Amino acid sequence: MFVYQPAADPIEPEIVKALSEVCTSTLGHLRDYGFAKGLQPLTRPTRFVGAAVTVRIPFMDSTAVHVAVDDLRPGDVIVVEHCGDRSRSCFGGMVAYTAKTRGAAGGLFDGPVNDYDEIIAAEFPVYSRGISSHTTRQLGIEGAINVPVTVGGAIVQPGDVIWADSDGVAILAPDEALGIASVLREKEEAEIPLRKAIDEGKRLSDWSGAAAAFRAGFVSTGG
Repeated sequence: MFVYQPAADPIEPEIVKALSEVCTSTLGHLRDYGFAKGLQPLTRPTRFVGAAVTVRIPFMDSTAVHVAVDDLRPGDVIVVEHCGDRSRSCFGGMVAYTAKTRGAAGGLFDGPVNDYDEIIAAEFPVYSRGISSHTTRQLGIEGAINVPVTVGGAIVQPGDVIWADSDGVAILAPDEALGIASVLREKEEAEIPLRKAIDEGKRLSDWSGAAAAFRAGFVSTGG
């Protein structure tokens, strides 16, 4: 059985701009959830921000991926749950070329991809579980488009903000994205004078509080 739900609204350009100016690892200092873990980009540096178009496929059948890619809009990010299969690729050169032609911002896959050279040539940024020559088929068995999926241990709702850079991938609700970007921008801007202070001899551990915590827990071993 196949399920096809309408795509969620695209995200606002202001969200794309705001998140493109900050780092996912800065968010990693502030919270632990909402990160797609265990995935790697095909190349670094990399960066993309867009609205999730989600796809869930079974073991071997990538029929739904081809349908979803044909309907991608500019700025979308295709997000595919492989239902635990980490050996088969559902995304190769022609699929990447189609996604790029439709104007998609990137792809996020809880499995490997194939046709590495063609994806790189298409300049289509991807996070995945590596590369594999073992692929899926067009079997017409089942799949679902624009339903909640799980990728890298994170739940992704259709229309969620997929925010990727060279450090990793974070998933945000659209209504929280601008607020988070503002907090992160302030945090990153605070590091500018700190760099100057370190140049002048300031200790990083004094600034971060690590020195005080270390002294509080220090036990001498003698010698």
